Amino acid sequence: MPRTVLITDVTRFIGMPGTKALLEEGYKVFGTDPDFTDDGKRGAYEKACPGATALVPGSPDTLVTEVVEKGGALDVLINNDAYPAHRAAVEEASDTLLAETFEALFFKAYAMARAAVPQMKKQGSGKIIFNTSAAPLNGLRNYSVYVSARGAANALARTLAVELAADNIQVNAVAPNFVDNPDYFPPELMADPDKAARILKNIPMGRLGKPEEAASLLTYLASENSSFITGQIIPLAGGWASAR
Repeated sequence: MPRTVLITDVTRFIGMPGTKALLEEGYKVFGTDPDFTDDGKRGAYEKACPGATALVPGSPDTLVTEVVEKGGALDVLINNDAYPAHRAAVEEASDTLLAETFEALFFKAYAMARAAVPQMKKQGSGKIIFNTSAAPLNGLRNYSVYVSARGAANALARTLAVELAADNIQVNAVAPNFVDNPDYFPPELMADPDKAARILKNIPMGRLGKPEEAASLLTYLASENSSFITGQIIPLAGGWASAR
């Protein structure tokens, strides 16, 4: 029986390449996204990813119930949370920015994991994957809000891994930085030679990561081959996360 996956914010970050890679491996993929209140955008996702099912956004409990009803189980939850990394010195960061960033990158992911765990415990197995960032592993000057929110999600992954290990639920985080995607490295940015050069000089490998490379890691962590791996924050950053 195909394993069933739910991916959040699926049109953003590494949701689309992740969907395609999982479909190629035979997974049953459900994707939800804030834009999926629009019939046309749900249809566009399903057309771009034949075999995937687009879900109208709802509460975490509603989404988990719908996946189980339609897919028979919830084997893998991928929290693919994305939100702009706003530059702000700590003394200039507003309460609004702090609240919005943590809501998008931590509280929403926490709520989804909380909703998925009872079903996974009932099944006797499950995997939760957080798509976060390598930024907390080194820190980024003037990005304390974004980095703190991503760091909270990394800490959540490690804590849930310990809490849920005895229930045969593995929890890990894919921590990209400098991976090509329209949310953080839009084409118009990388098309500017000066801006691109300033970005690439920070990467020991001298290039952006490919979306397919991120998707391959997601697919591995979703598979049974990774069932003795839990509590890991895995940088996908071309050497940046170990270069300081």
